[in-house]
Amino acid sequence: MLNKKSVDDINVKGLRVLVRCDFNVPLQDGKITDENRLVAALPTIKKLIADGGKVILCSHLGKPKGEPKPELSLAPVAVRLSELLGQEVKFAADPEVVGPNAKAAVEAMNDGDVVLLENTRYRAEETKNEDAFSKDLASLCDVFVNDAFGTAHRAHCSNVGVTKYVDTAVVGYLMQKEIDFLGNAVNNPERPFVAILGGAKVSSKISVINNLLDKVDTLIIGGGMAYTFAKAQGKEVGKSLLEADYLDYANDMIKKAADKGVNLLLPVDTVVAKDFSNDAPSRVVEGSMDADEMGMDIGPKTREIFADAVKSAKTVVWNGPMGVFEMPNFAKGTIAVAEALADINAVTIIGGGDSAAAVNQLGFGDKMTHISTGGGASLEFLEGKELPGVAAANDK
Repeated sequence: MLNKKSVDDINVKGLRVLVRCDFNVPLQDGKITDENRLVAALPTIKKLIADGGKVILCSHLGKPKGEPKPELSLAPVAVRLSELLGQEVKFAADPEVVGPNAKAAVEAMNDGDVVLLENTRYRAEETKNEDAFSKDLASLCDVFVNDAFGTAHRAHCSNVGVTKYVDTAVVGYLMQKEIDFLGNAVNNPERPFVAILGGAKVSSKISVINNLLDKVDTLIIGGGMAYTFAKAQGKEVGKSLLEADYLDYANDMIKKAADKGVNLLLPVDTVVAKDFSNDAPSRVVEGSMDADEMGMDIGPKTREIFADAVKSAKTVVWNGPMGVFEMPNFAKGTIAVAEALADINAVTIIGGGDSAAAVNQLGFGDKMTHISTGGGASLEFLEGKELPGVAAANDK
């Protein structure tokens, strides 16, 4: 799955190149509030322009559910991209995405020109991966480049369907980076290999835990999912997040770790409060908490144990915060893990979603080797699943 052709393996001079980007940016009153995803797409776009391709960009934005919604138009993205690239990005405003404007704009292109299509999810077929829209997209291009890792775990027209009707389908630099870091971390890590899992639910990480126990030297579990493990071990967890259906599963995983010789680390102390609020009075508990208390963060002893466990690591993958990091009083566990990763000489990979947000908000982003652009996609990578958006590209 990992040995895919990239933009460096093809010559696009004079060819029409359709690039699936991830321009799913936050908009407020028609203004882009965070342009990280646009900036991340620039290296691939610039490479194709420099090589003399006719560069046609497409992306989804939000969830218009198959109908044109003006507030989810990609028009503001075309404006900002033009500024970032220092050349015009022509916007093809067609409610049906591949319509008269798009066809005329592509027809008029010179080598090195850039056109942006309207939101691919304006078409109901997009998320169902139906042929009509895939054929429409393919009719515009000679070559397809997928650079949108955030949707790689979904089979849609604009990342998978279109490849059925185009001979050459490759990955862009962003996708290549995700495959290199996440793929190699899971399949061929430099050891010791440590994985840190947090976040709310065990249920959403079952297959991840299971897959990682076959691969890691140490598995650290914190965040809301740790309370299900605590309860499985006979501790009372009060009003904490708990998935009672997964107690047996938690015990199975503890046993599997022991059988495999994997060092499984669970919290030994917890910061608890009676109310889910930053100002709630809190205390540190070892063992069981009271019935009216809930776990909000890992405790000071646990922070030290977790930080210590990564010191000798050579590869670390982290997905999910250690506590309610949005509340400053309960962000200490997440900060402790981020600081520990920032300090070590290892490949440190942050698996998208909340962990990426936490690392960036806390100011540690530039200290990590790789921060994944896809939450769901990176989780499925860690589960060992094949991602349709990656699989659809040509093999080397």
